[in-house]
Formats: sequence, structure tokens, C-alpha cells
Amino acid sequence: MSDDAPIPAPRRTIALVGLMGVGKSTVGRRLARRLHLPFADGDAEIEAAAGMTVSEIFAELGEPEFRAGEARVMRRLLQGERRVLATGGGAILNPETRALMKSRATTVWMRADLAVVAQRVQRRDTRPLLRGRDPLEALEAMAAIRYPIYATADVTVDVAGGAHADAVEAIVSTLEAFWAQDPSS
Repeated sequence: MSDDAPIPAPRRTIALVGLMGVGKSTVGRRLARRLHLPFADGDAEIEAAAGMTVSEIFAELGEPEFRAGEARVMRRLLQGERRVLATGGGAILNPETRALMKSRATTVWMRADLAVVAQRVQRRDTRPLLRGRDPLEALEAMAAIRYPIYATADVTVDVAGGAHADAVEAIVSTLEAFWAQDPSS
């Protein structure tokens, strides 16, 4: 499928879920352009609302306050206009956020090989949940808890270490098949 092929207009927000480092933000921006929708990055929206970086929020206020702010921001974004939304890796763990995603969005689990993700995330030291930890071990521990929840997404797309354009096209193809089965989505 080429980038100019017509795509049915999504009726709902497209919420990208998955572990940190799978490419939700980068792929999400491209997907939004492809679907002619606005894009929102959950972490960037949290930072804007708090006036602090995610790392600063974790360091100064702690993870519980970050999660509370994340839930407020996700509620606002999910109740707003249709968009492509790159959620933080832990956003879907909140039951209220998960329920809002179920009722207001089509969720896409971007799943990738943990070794590939571990290589990506160790390039930058901006991820508070990985500080001082072996990235692969930390991601494996997160996956054990989060994968069963991610698996409740409407669709799952395996994204490898390849080009972001390939991930976008895989998501578009998977969404088109999903929409053909359930046009109300």
C-alpha cells in the first residue's frame, strides 16, 4: 500500500500502547499524518501540564504522582477530539484509563522483541524506570506484568527493528482489517 492510498477515516482515537522504546511516539506521528489526524504524545502532554520533564516528576514527586497526572492527561486526551495518541508504557495499567480507551479509542498494541527494545532504550538516559537497571531485565519484568494487559488491545501489530514506515503500514493494514470486521470502531 502506498502512502497516498485512501484510508477510511477512523471513527475513534487510535491509542498506541506498548512498552517504552517500541516506537509509539515516532510511529504515532507518521501514522497521524497517514490517517490525516492530529497527534498527541502522552508523555509530552504530561510534561506540558506539569511544567516538568517525566524524569523530574519521578525524581521530585515520585511515581504515584506521575501516574495520577498521567491518568488526568489521558482522560482529557481520550475525551477530546479524535487523534493518534502515543500513550506512555504504563498508562494502560490504570483501570480508569483502560476503560476510557476501551470506550473511546481503538487500541493498537505495538509489540517488539525485547532485545531490540532494550538496545533502543539504552541510547538515552531519560527513562526513570530503567535508571540503574539492566534494560533487558527491567523490560522483561515490565513485560511479565504489562503484556497480559496490552493483549486486551483491539489489535496487535508486531513492529521489528525495521523502518518506521514499515511499522506505519503494518498498523494501517491491521486497522483496515479490523475496521472491515467492526465498522463501528
